[in-house]
Amino acid sequence: MRKYLFSAGFALLVAATSVSITVMAPPAFASEIKYVVNDIPVTTGDIAHRAAFLKLQRKKGDAGQEMIDQTLRMAEAKRLGIRISDAQVDAAYQRFASSNKMQLSQLDGVMEKSGVTKSHFKEFIRAQMAWNQALSARYRSGDGTGAVSEQDLVRKMLEKGGAKPSATEYMLQQVIFVV
Repeated sequence: MRKYLFSAGFALLVAATSVSITVMAPPAFASEIKYVVNDIPVTTGDIAHRAAFLKLQRKKGDAGQEMIDQTLRMAEAKRLGIRISDAQVDAAYQRFASSNKMQLSQLDGVMEKSGVTKSHFKEFIRAQMAWNQALSARYRSGDGTGAVSEQDLVRKMLEKGGAKPSATEYMLQQVIFVV
């Protein structure tokens, strides 16, 4: 999809510049490749959208690092054969709008106004869904129930130097205060 949009944008740029070369204004929002993660470019535009997204969430963080992490997570999900369809992402986007008592058009407006595009937010949703499935697949046992087998527990215990797990017991008593 990005390749298609880039090609279409490039074709439009070539067509516009071939018609007439007049006063060229600098682009309002130019994007250049900032990082390359597993042959996947992370652009300054992506980072700017993530910074706006963090600001919208009132969270602090490094937008560049978050985009690198998201790219790595998506690459791992792809390696595991996990694919999140557009329909799944659209449904999650709709649920997000509904849970925040908003219409889709209102949510789109909030995203655009804050500098987070709808497509960026949907890619964030896709990455979160894919990563959750990747983590589930990683810790799922062979029988598909998601339970951890005894052998897995023993293996993890041995990885930690054979230290046995410890338990702490607490005695609770009911205390009544008369006020």
